[in-house]
Amino acid sequence: MTAQPAIAVGGGTFTATVPARSLVTYVIRGGGTVTTPPTTTPPTTTPPTTAPPAGCRVTYTNNSWNTGLTASITIANTGTTAVNGWSLVFTLPAGQSITSGWNASYSPTSGQITARNASYNAAIPVNGSVNIGFQANHTGNTATPASFTLNGSPCAVG
Repeated sequence: MTAQPAIAVGGGTFTATVPARSLVTYVIRGGGTVTTPPTTTPPTTTPPTTAPPAGCRVTYTNNSWNTGLTASITIANTGTTAVNGWSLVFTLPAGQSITSGWNASYSPTSGQITARNASYNAAIPVNGSVNIGFQANHTGNTATPASFTLNGSPCAVG
């Protein structure tokens, strides 16, 4: 057992080199001045009172009959950059199920739907739009989806 020279402790930490195959015990003795770091209160942020402007707008129109409906969806790019490759996510109301679609692929056929661009309509220029649609069965509920997201960002509806 060999005593080693004192090691400086600063900010509650110290650094020491330990020789290989050694057993080391550190004894920390009081007597120094203890300082407490100052506490700071993080700044309070106020959430915005209005939603930020959307980069897209979706217009949804349906035409329903007995147990079926068709839906026409226009996706408008209201952002400042072109969209190249897109997926539109929305949730169909209960009782609706897609049977066929156009200008996009739809998956799954009920519940939360993801519509993905076709090869010929992947680009939506600034101030441009694409139109997609589908035919669906329903069990009496012909309501429209409440919200839409384009590539993960919420869209304005209407």
